[in-house]
Amino acid sequence: MRTALLLPAALAVAYCLTGPAPLAAREIFVNNVTGSPNYDGLEPEAGTVSGPLRSLEHALRIVRKGDRIVMADTGVPYYESVTLATADHCGRPNVPFVIEGGGAILDGSRPVPPEFWRHYAGKIYQLPLRKRGPYQMLFLDGKPLPRVQFSEDQPTKLPPLHWGYYKGSIYLRLEDNKLPEDYNLAVAWEPVGITLYHVHDVVIANLTVQGFQLDGVNAHDKVDQCVLGGLVCRGNGRSGIAVAGSSRANIEGCLLGDNGAAQLWVEGQTIVNVNDSELLSNTAQPVMQRDGRLTINPPLQPPQDGPAPSGETPTPPEGDDSGAAADDNASAF
Repeated sequence: MRTALLLPAALAVAYCLTGPAPLAAREIFVNNVTGSPNYDGLEPEAGTVSGPLRSLEHALRIVRKGDRIVMADTGVPYYESVTLATADHCGRPNVPFVIEGGGAILDGSRPVPPEFWRHYAGKIYQLPLRKRGPYQMLFLDGKPLPRVQFSEDQPTKLPPLHWGYYKGSIYLRLEDNKLPEDYNLAVAWEPVGITLYHVHDVVIANLTVQGFQLDGVNAHDKVDQCVLGGLVCRGNGRSGIAVAGSSRANIEGCLLGDNGAAQLWVEGQTIVNVNDSELLSNTAQPVMQRDGRLTINPPLQPPQDGPAPSGETPTPPEGDDSGAAADDNASAF
């Protein structure tokens, strides 16, 4: 899988070699440690005037068509949620608009202050959520905790360090002699990591997208000539990657796992090609397909004792955790 991470860069180079790049195309650098909103983003290192921007969102505000955003992997996650939805976020047939992640992490989770937890019963604690919905994730030390399906009268049946969701609240059972302040807990907070809408000739590469309430990456509608390559999309409430509407996307050398309802979500009149990628069945079915054309190479192998690789699964209503964990030791973390 590590060799597959180089594929998106090769694709971008191939794009550039097939036609002359316009003079306006630039590299915009982002560094969430040394960057500044006062810099122009045209240099990777901080200087007097020129230097990297501090956020991906800032970079997307100043880019032009066909530019290339280069993110620095600083070891500190980028806590952002961004949207590509304008002509400036598009490329040309031979010169794509590129977000090069460089191995960085885009994270939608937020810590839960201990005082936000309410004692429910015994070792069960309740966390009321302002952002409600059936898709959610709870993290301990940056990794998802196992989720259990239950109804209103069953929170007390949770095993230790397991959680469930019911009518706007998360319920978590703690270990003996522990309190919420003894844990580093976080919830998925931002809705989607990267949303694409009505854009074309886009490459997003070499980025980990995690901790979002709905999807890591969502090609919402009217997305064309989109390459998602070398991405790790993990620990998101619904799916790692969702492709919907009339979008067309190529998923190359990606790892999708530990997501809530499906690793890959496909719906609408989409055309999706998945090549040399891993779609795990550890927490949910690898694919949830509701219409659209989907090609996976090499084909998925059905798990021994897990969810089917693909199939029609209804959207879970409140209290229904149909994307419950499968018995599979593989993980994207």
